[in-house]
Amino acid sequence: MSSDSVKNFSSLETPGYVGFANLPNQVHRKSVKKGFEFTLMVVGESGLGKSTLVNALFLTDLYPERQVPDATEKMKQTVKLEPSTVEIEERGVKLRLTVVDTPGFGDAIDNTDSFSAIIRYIDDQFERFLRDESGLNRKNIMDNRIHCCFYFISPFGHGLKPLDIEFMKQLHNKVNIVPVIAKADVLTKKEMLRLKKKVMDEIQENGIRIYSLPECDSDEDEEYKEQVRQLKQAVPFAVCGANTMLEVRGRKVRGRLYPWGVVEVENPEHCDFIKLRTMLITHMQDLQEITQQVHYENYRSECLAKGGLPKRNTIVDEKGAATSDKDRILLEKEAELKRMQEMIAAMQAKMHQQQ
Repeated sequence: MSSDSVKNFSSLETPGYVGFANLPNQVHRKSVKKGFEFTLMVVGESGLGKSTLVNALFLTDLYPERQVPDATEKMKQTVKLEPSTVEIEERGVKLRLTVVDTPGFGDAIDNTDSFSAIIRYIDDQFERFLRDESGLNRKNIMDNRIHCCFYFISPFGHGLKPLDIEFMKQLHNKVNIVPVIAKADVLTKKEMLRLKKKVMDEIQENGIRIYSLPECDSDEDEEYKEQVRQLKQAVPFAVCGANTMLEVRGRKVRGRLYPWGVVEVENPEHCDFIKLRTMLITHMQDLQEITQQVHYENYRSECLAKGGLPKRNTIVDEKGAATSDKDRILLEKEAELKRMQEMIAAMQAKMHQQQ
């Protein structure tokens, strides 16, 4: 290398500057290239506007072919979980959003066992992630763990129902719960404030731990501190959703038309829709970190304390040994790897013979 090229290269450097201050930019570029994953669960009785709210939050239609069952079907319906995944791209940033809906929750006459399917689903995602993490190929692990759960509370009662309390008690150690008062447009401002206070009092009385926004660092700007303060005050979020665009005083708004006027979904004076969306988007990373560092680690330590990975329903393989469906997939992967190694060895032997 010539002295001129060395001089040109070194001239780009600033005295006393190493360059590691550029590391955040490298992480940013890598993250944007890889894309982001987020899984949201919505739980609540039928008719509270869960699907409408989710579609309005992400400006997409996650349920294009959904059929609403009638009253007779609902009587026989059990809780089933329906994950819907959509790829969203905004300014070059890709988000793989999965929304897990829970139709049938709270619709039966006896709801004592209505949340067992939900608990089982959350544990299944933890188990799948744990097995993938412990497997051979960990390069492209799909994270389907539930990062956040919107729990919809009916606005027509006088606070939380026994089912609401029991559900949140069962799940607050497994998922980040965000309480949401549905159909806020049916209540006056005074009624809404009274219901919010009642719900928060009952949550504290029953020792339920909901998702708490992280405290601001001292070096954060005042605008961000004020935003976090307002978001904390808004819990539980009183929302209403709509996907219809209406014209109000010459401008297009997303809202609901009533005989007495228009409820603007994105107007902070009408409901907490904007606050809920701001909370979810600005703290998406925090929700994922708590899922990883708290809920998943609790599950993982429990499994290790019990002596390894949890056992699932067993099946019998071709050799007559009992194994789980997850173990079977692992065995199939190992067999495929072995076949590939044998093929490579055969090709190498053939090439050696030709030489």
